[in-house]
Amino acid sequence: MSGAWESVIGLEIHVQLKTRQKLFSADGTSFGAEPNTLVSPVTLGLPGALPVLNREAVELAVRTAVALDCTVHPVSVFARKNYFYPDLPKGYQISQFDRPLATDGTLGVDTDQGVATVQIRRIHMEEDAGKSVHDRFPHATAVDLNRAGVPLVEIVTEPDLRSAAVARSWLGELKLLLEYIEVSDCNMEEGSLRVDANVSIRPLGSEELGTKTEVKNLNSFSGVERAIQLEVARQVALVEAGERVRQETLLYDANRGELRPMRSKEESHDYRYFPDPDLPPLLVEPDHVDAVRRALPELPQARARRFQEGYGIPGYDAGVITADRIVADWFEALAGSVVQTGSGDAKTASNWLMGPVMALLKERGVSIAALGIPPDRMAELIGMVSDGTVSPAVAKKVLQLMALSHERPRAIVEAEGLAQVREEGVVESWVAGVMEAHPDEVARYRQGETRLRGFFMGEVMKASGGKADPKEVNRILAERLEAAGEGAETPGEGAQEEG
Repeated sequence: MSGAWESVIGLEIHVQLKTRQKLFSADGTSFGAEPNTLVSPVTLGLPGALPVLNREAVELAVRTAVALDCTVHPVSVFARKNYFYPDLPKGYQISQFDRPLATDGTLGVDTDQGVATVQIRRIHMEEDAGKSVHDRFPHATAVDLNRAGVPLVEIVTEPDLRSAAVARSWLGELKLLLEYIEVSDCNMEEGSLRVDANVSIRPLGSEELGTKTEVKNLNSFSGVERAIQLEVARQVALVEAGERVRQETLLYDANRGELRPMRSKEESHDYRYFPDPDLPPLLVEPDHVDAVRRALPELPQARARRFQEGYGIPGYDAGVITADRIVADWFEALAGSVVQTGSGDAKTASNWLMGPVMALLKERGVSIAALGIPPDRMAELIGMVSDGTVSPAVAKKVLQLMALSHERPRAIVEAEGLAQVREEGVVESWVAGVMEAHPDEVARYRQGETRLRGFFMGEVMKASGGKADPKEVNRILAERLEAAGEGAETPGEGAQEEG
């Protein structure tokens, strides 16, 4: 993009609420059910069928609004959004229009240029539409109404984002928050989180907004970033060629990496909104909002700051650990156990989690909950390293065995004979064996290549299967190698002279 232009981006995020029933009926919401089996007269909009609001969905919507620091309005109104589409059986969608549930929130995200703060314009509740399926039958479109009526909140931001990359990062921060407060599983592949982007450009330094387009069909955060980049570049090319940007809706084709027009962009009057006569205004008492606020868990950004300040771990580590609420809970329990047993501090716990534990999770492709290693057992293993029962290298092997057997580390060490060896005679035999096997390296060390100390250390640990006490190895190596450096005979030379 030419440096003379600034991109202006706002997002509309549809979040499926984690409820068992739909927004206005008792129909189920499970993903993957046989087409058109999660329907009822209410979902189908049959004459005489009346909607009844799902209280659980309201609770989750209020929790979302409070977590995003929005003002939750005591009175909000459901309205009918009228349009025709095959997957909209009633001919209208129940949503909220001029009196939404909540407004004026905020959420920031760390960027290379500092914190980017994005204002939340509004959060409103609405039901989802069904789904048109274009690849089920040749030359025909099928309609699956299982999603029709599924409860959503739509989160609409102000046009505060200035780059596709920051938009992607901000969406990641939003997803993390929604998962922390357990309002949605945010599974984009299943449609639980869907994003539309409103994009415009303007001359750098200008405050006036340009003509915006809406980009739809964004099925991943990487797709959001790429689609915005393409649309900004398209608009810049149009304007620099003397043409006008038209207000329209575009579809992003991820397979081809291109945008194509869908329709002209609708305005609110195109939908002929009016209050739904079958639903009374939604009343949310201020005292209830306060109770929801008090019940919120510690949010991820606040938790990451506390980990940095209270536990003394780096910002990167704190961000990785708090990116998953269950991992963060596991870490806190581990840190508490490690400190309580005197086997280390919170940084020790962080090092083990960020290193061997994360590597094991990646290797096995499981979550920390499925790994089967409780924090107290991990703390026990760290304590065995601290008191010299096992070396760090052997502890990593024990960690692997713990994940397989779910046994306590001490039982594994005893059963496998993995305890660290400190007996001087045994360690001396390993050191002597390594020096005899590497006379050239011994000679080079004697000539001043003291960096070879690390080589010898590694070879002894290898010879011992990792069981040798590193401190004892280091002490004996120092004595033997220094003796060699003073001109003492190597083990091989001594054997020859004795012969």
